[in-house]
Amino acid sequence: MDLLRPDLLALAWGLTAALMVALWLVQQRTRDAGIVDVGWTGGLGLSAATLALFSDAPLERRLLVAGLAGAWSLRLAIYLYFDRVHGREHEDGRYQAIRASWGAAAPWKFFLFFQAQALSVAILAIPYAVAITNPRGELGLPDWIGAGLLAAAVLGESAADRTLARFRANPANRGRTCREGLWRYSRHPNYFFEWMQWWAWVPMSWGSPIAWASLGSPAVMLWFILKVTGIPPTEARALVTRGDDYREYQRTTSAFIPWFPRGRAAA
Repeated sequence: MDLLRPDLLALAWGLTAALMVALWLVQQRTRDAGIVDVGWTGGLGLSAATLALFSDAPLERRLLVAGLAGAWSLRLAIYLYFDRVHGREHEDGRYQAIRASWGAAAPWKFFLFFQAQALSVAILAIPYAVAITNPRGELGLPDWIGAGLLAAAVLGESAADRTLARFRANPANRGRTCREGLWRYSRHPNYFFEWMQWWAWVPMSWGSPIAWASLGSPAVMLWFILKVTGIPPTEARALVTRGDDYREYQRTTSAFIPWFPRGRAAA
């Protein structure tokens, strides 16, 4: 049995690339590139399902991986659609800034951007392939440890998302920073738990000769969250819209890993 299945990873890439073409056409009509986040998340669930469906690995292992990845993907895709796309009057601020900077070249540059997201899905899906083809075969304790990590990550991210949605729905909170629930302990608990779910595939890959490949996705995601598309643009936007309130939040609250807040400055 091929432990990595590059043929199936290529198929997953192709399916996600086709999905991204369709979503790019949608954003051409709506001028809202936020749909790419929904496509990226959905593409990961689609990739897990593709790898599981066409693999010759034991059925119980295929079902576990596809079920876990699919549950995470479906929950997050639905949340992102209703939070960032459906019913919004304006495009997400991050993509507004990108669109403005690209000017007349925005259509074809967004096409390349959407396809880059499809490629990233194929790369990040590698741990799914490693976990599915793990020659340990029968499910064991490492697999249930991984399942527990993923369940905890989904619950944590769901709690953070619900708290923030409830906070934003209150007009009295306009211009204020959410410090409720998990947001009291981390400025980005949603990102933390999203990163945590990638660690679920590490124990599920134990015993495979290529188990080391499962470490790539959490490392890549950490880099993107801390340095590229996660915290930097999100906080830059928050500083513009919330000013000193957010600066105080930065001073008192852990940026990523949940931890007890520091004391707030005296008024």
